[in-house]
Amino acid sequence: MTNITCFGEVLWDVFPTHKKIGGAPLNVAARLQSFGNNVSMVSRIGEDEKGEDILEFFKERGVNTDGVQVDTILKTGKVKVILDEEGTASYDIMFPRAWDKIALSDTAKAILQNSDAFVFGSLVARDKVSRETLYELLKLAKYKIFDVNLRPPYYNNEVLKHLMSQANFVKFNDEEIIEIAKAFGFTSESLEAIVQFIATETQAETICVTKGGKGAILYVNNTFYTNSGYKVKVADTVGAGDSFLASIITQLLKKQGPQDALNFACAVGAIVASKAGANPEIKKTEIERMINS
Repeated sequence: MTNITCFGEVLWDVFPTHKKIGGAPLNVAARLQSFGNNVSMVSRIGEDEKGEDILEFFKERGVNTDGVQVDTILKTGKVKVILDEEGTASYDIMFPRAWDKIALSDTAKAILQNSDAFVFGSLVARDKVSRETLYELLKLAKYKIFDVNLRPPYYNNEVLKHLMSQANFVKFNDEEIIEIAKAFGFTSESLEAIVQFIATETQAETICVTKGGKGAILYVNNTFYTNSGYKVKVADTVGAGDSFLASIITQLLKKQGPQDALNFACAVGAIVASKAGANPEIKKTEIERMINS
């Protein structure tokens, strides 16, 4: 069984009509665990009911919460989610919240030292405390997976470049990689050329770029793999990219071929987009049916 640690924000996504537990690292952790990995979460919650509900969510799904700290001052994370007519989400992220103050603990270090892979994002680096904890944990990680998650105004180019340079695997969406490449002085009409530029700049071994309903591309060992996407009726896009990432990580760590891993991940992402919320239940038969369609 593969041991994976996820680091970063855990929170509540508050929609106009309802609220759901979320946060990219939480979504990735839940999906990774559902695929049979042994997953631990390192984060921080408030000493409140919303935090307790997040711990219960993890326990129900079998995710190890030994690395989830409790803050006696700051509240559990909260995000207001706004959906447009096509189900695409925008976010108002409350600051500061408990996950901004993840401390470097012996427990977190021990969990990471026993992990085969470490998944982290860019949003958690918005505050100095969690950012410095992340930088220290990266020194201990065996295989580092960076989920770029640009949420204005909570990022800067210096931090992004450092995190990319630390990673073995970097995942972007198409808008993010174009924006970052431009910030580093590279513009091109070719997404493949941009990927190669980022690979050269960061020395990342693997780069993946999602393209919404148009699928994704995967760059491994100087070779490109593509999937043009699976057509679904979108309920909302919240968590689709997170489930995609969990899926492709699982497949690649199991030594599945890059093309099969990409197809699997695109199918899972499409299924999640077709259902409400970030963490819907997915059956193996649904994935197989989607791939074969």
